[in-house]
Amino acid sequence: MANNSLTILFVISASRVNKKGLVPIICRITYLKRRKPISTGLFINPNYWNSKKQKALPSSEENDFINTQLSLISQKINKAFLMLQVQEMEFDVDDIYLLYTGESTKKNKSFLELLERHNSKIEKLVGTEYAPRYYQKWKGMHLLMKDFIRKTYKKSDVLLSNLSIKFLDDLDFYMKSEKQHKQVTINKCIQRVRQIIKLYISEGCLEKDPFILYKAKRYKKEVVYLTHEELQLVETHIFSQRRLEQVRDMFVFCCYTGLAYAEMSSLKQEHLITGFDGKTWISMYRKKTGKNFSVPVLDKPMQIIRKYRNPCRKTLYQQFQTKSLTPTSKKYVI
Repeated sequence: MANNSLTILFVISASRVNKKGLVPIICRITYLKRRKPISTGLFINPNYWNSKKQKALPSSEENDFINTQLSLISQKINKAFLMLQVQEMEFDVDDIYLLYTGESTKKNKSFLELLERHNSKIEKLVGTEYAPRYYQKWKGMHLLMKDFIRKTYKKSDVLLSNLSIKFLDDLDFYMKSEKQHKQVTINKCIQRVRQIIKLYISEGCLEKDPFILYKAKRYKKEVVYLTHEELQLVETHIFSQRRLEQVRDMFVFCCYTGLAYAEMSSLKQEHLITGFDGKTWISMYRKKTGKNFSVPVLDKPMQIIRKYRNPCRKTLYQQFQTKSLTPTSKKYVI
């Protein structure tokens, strides 16, 4: 069946025979020389399919049902095609398919819709490719953007086609006035918004980046650090509570090793190895970047490791809470 430059063709997949000897019927829609296969969910005895007439023959209760369903599918695809033509906008075979399945076309997709799709993909990869905390950040991002759009535009969502630099300016104002966030946090949020947009530009949901001319507002980052004298005061201070002493030891351990809390809390026996210099080194992967790093264990952090000896505890953090950590005999590789 053809409608202008739209072609709808039903074919059987003869190589995919099921246990009952039936094969699936596939619908192929072609528009502007691009083809899109669609599963009809229907199966037929290959001997009953007439490809020339696009029907199941001879007439029987089962074959008549198949023909009726194919007619309905064809009508629904034609309806989607006509609706796109009425809108007087450019579209392709993927847009016809999306409208046929009840989804919005690529040009009519909304920001929160894409953000939800993005988060759904991350959630399915938690524990394999992403850490739970990474997913929680994006989940929080969705809640923030939902509230921003509702309060700023009095809408539940915004179309991608309506996005402009003003969207980011409004987001900047909202986060300052409503959330009292600092510019560094706002810039990180805007960076994530742009990340979503660039991701779906590559999928054809947008022809160009609406934020391409946007320039992030600068902020002066004040680096706060301890001097050698201040660190010594922390090291030598006598705390009245053992819990505070444990917190101090964890902090000092991180200062001397450069480990972030996430790495310090997951440090195990296997991460302590004997280096090329015969001394103890820490070798592990940084959770944030997924890259390997190695640092030498100086006298101070080694004293802390020895201080919290407990063979029943697997990680250093667990030892702080009450496995003895000693270097392994692995050969260290730079």
